[in-house]
Amino acid sequence: MKKILIGSAAAVAVTAGTVGTVSASAAAPAAESRAAVSRSVADRDLMQTTHLTVEAATRAAQATLKAAGKENQRVTVAVVDRNGNTLVTLRGDGAGPQSYESAQRKAFTAASWNAPTSALVERLEQAPHLKDIPGTLFLAGGAPVQVDGAPVAGIGVAGAPSGALDEKFAQAGVEAISR
Repeated sequence: MKKILIGSAAAVAVTAGTVGTVSASAAAPAAESRAAVSRSVADRDLMQTTHLTVEAATRAAQATLKAAGKENQRVTVAVVDRNGNTLVTLRGDGAGPQSYESAQRKAFTAASWNAPTSALVERLEQAPHLKDIPGTLFLAGGAPVQVDGAPVAGIGVAGAPSGALDEKFAQAGVEAISR
């Protein structure tokens, strides 16, 4: 019995040492590995971009809903980042079911082309194939959020009786974060 206990204790000690070594190796890569990774990409091959925070996107969406509410409009607002990923979507009380996807697609379109979607509707006359690009919606109601003229986000609104109203409310969201 004594031999079994001593053998078990030794096995536990060896296992603990092995696990500890493996854990330590996994937790902290060797200094030479980190150096190799940092040297694998030259600074000239990197670019920095500006992204809207979730807090700012939420503030913009809330300002948009507030502007629509002042005119008794039931809308949905979506805010996407520069890459078209949804940051925030708020569906106002009573907004139609179709407004959710439409708002997201308008926001994506505004961010992608860095232009209000009402201006992009006019481009369709010259290039009707643009409407075939997945995820886009060429209807008024989307506004880009810009920093120094470069897009950082897009705000899309859907549900008002006209695209002009949708876009007016989207612009209220842009203004809320531009102050």
